Amino acid sequence: MRIAIDISQLAYPNTGVANYLENLVNKLVANESHEFILFFSSLRGKLPESIKKLENKKNVTTVLKKIPPSGLHLLWNVVHQVPIEFFVGDIDIFVSSDWTEAPVRKAIKATILYDLIVYKYPAETHEKIIKVQKKKLAWVKKECDLIFCISEATKNDAIKILGFDQSKLKVIYPGITI
Repeated sequence: MRIAIDISQLAYPNTGVANYLENLVNKLVANESHEFILFFSSLRGKLPESIKKLENKKNVTTVLKKIPPSGLHLLWNVVHQVPIEFFVGDIDIFVSSDWTEAPVRKAIKATILYDLIVYKYPAETHEKIIKVQKKKLAWVKKECDLIFCISEATKNDAIKILGFDQSKLKVIYPGITI
């Protein structure tokens, strides 16, 4: 199976989102029966060393693009054009992360839902982040086949606040690594 994962949020190291995503990717690629395409887009951010090391694995390919997050937000969250396959080739599954929601041609879509702060605490969140997250989450609700939540609380918020279908929500807790 060919699985593409948007790892662009790793451009912001030492954040909860980056730590969760980096640990998840490192665990997933250990399954060598699947091929993984890691899509990383950032204008200035660097690919973490732990991900660079994965390029030595036979089942891992990285696709690096110098597109700023605002460009992908416009392309994918606003006009919702140019499927991820344009960048990574044909895939069976696509996993998006925190900032943008790319369309797909025919792949199964999954995403990671970290929290719903933009709905729960909008006064404490920057207006731009609220706008981006709400656009992304609208596409998630319409198109995603599976939503990975980082906690039961996030899963419950997705049901109560956004009306997500409970059968599409799966909890994958963050792990602790030293």
